[in-house]
Amino acid sequence: MSIAPLDATERFRARFPSLKDTVHLASCSQGAASEHVLTALQEFQWSMRSQGAPWGAWMAQVDAARAAFAAHIGAQPDEIAVVGCASEGAYQVASTLDWSRRPGLVTTDMEFPSIAHVWLAQERRGARVRHVPEREGIVPAEDYTAAIDDSTNLVSVPLVSYRNGARLPVAETVRAAHAVGARVFVDAYQGLGVLPVDVRELDCDYLVCGALKYLLGVPGIAFLYVRGGLRDDVDPQLTGWFGRVDPFGFDPRSLDFPDTARRFETGTPSIPSAYAAAAGLRTLADVDPKDIEAHVGALTTYAHTRLTEIGETPASPADPELRGPQVAITDPAPDALAAELAERRIVTSPRGTLLRISFHYYNTPSDVDALIDALGEIRAQ
Repeated sequence: MSIAPLDATERFRARFPSLKDTVHLASCSQGAASEHVLTALQEFQWSMRSQGAPWGAWMAQVDAARAAFAAHIGAQPDEIAVVGCASEGAYQVASTLDWSRRPGLVTTDMEFPSIAHVWLAQERRGARVRHVPEREGIVPAEDYTAAIDDSTNLVSVPLVSYRNGARLPVAETVRAAHAVGARVFVDAYQGLGVLPVDVRELDCDYLVCGALKYLLGVPGIAFLYVRGGLRDDVDPQLTGWFGRVDPFGFDPRSLDFPDTARRFETGTPSIPSAYAAAAGLRTLADVDPKDIEAHVGALTTYAHTRLTEIGETPASPADPELRGPQVAITDPAPDALAAELAERRIVTSPRGTLLRISFHYYNTPSDVDALIDALGEIRAQ
């Protein structure tokens, strides 16, 4: 892997106004705001000012975001449900499964709590949740596959762990789950946008991702991929008018569900978030995903090496093949450290006992150098 040519990254970087005075190393929490997204949000505001209630135009933006996300992961638009957040997508999936028939639900301690809590809540419906523990910051493929058996109904595996940026063994887990007739749910929030994903190659049954992080949007919207042809054990338990065969039929006495992923939708989606999501995905569409992956992979390796050289303790895997777009370091007070870095216009993301440092295609080696210099000043104090 190699860092992208300067002109390629600089052209991409130039689309993000804040990067003129800020080092943005927090894409694992919120991606930097591109001029495309800022313009799209202004367009939404102007649509309200000039047209009042242009619902046709607003729904077109929702459909544009749906189609752009589908194209980004190699899916069809009808396989994408627009939901409010990843937790909602997880609940929609869990609510359609019959846990009395096959009670097994395999997850991991490295799952983001918001998703993990949805799985735990299914125990009231008969699910038996089994957690695969981490081993020295990773989850080996053999540990995941060993937890899957004939009683397993759903296997949840993150693409990348939110905590330390470790990649999870998704492909191996999908094969093991499908071998016993179980379905697989992938939380792609911490990698999609910098790691190429083709759901046909991955062969997962469900995949969820919000728009605000590496997809360069804003909070308030997420996308749930549901493999075409899947049949639910029971109908989705959370529903609304967008989950109907004809949402504009306005029949309060009829409850039907389309065969497409739209059966998982509920009420009116966040329109401003749809504008931003479509714009963020358009920004990403201008770059080859493999180029993004290679560039970010080189940056995380450079960061891991330099952090180790100055005496920091990386909590992320040393092996680049096991590491996503993030390097995390241990610190007794990561929130305070993040605040000191923010005073120097370096944006990071603390979580628990770790300071997370994440990269996108707009980052350069100079961003890593600025972080290292700042950490040196702070530690010297």
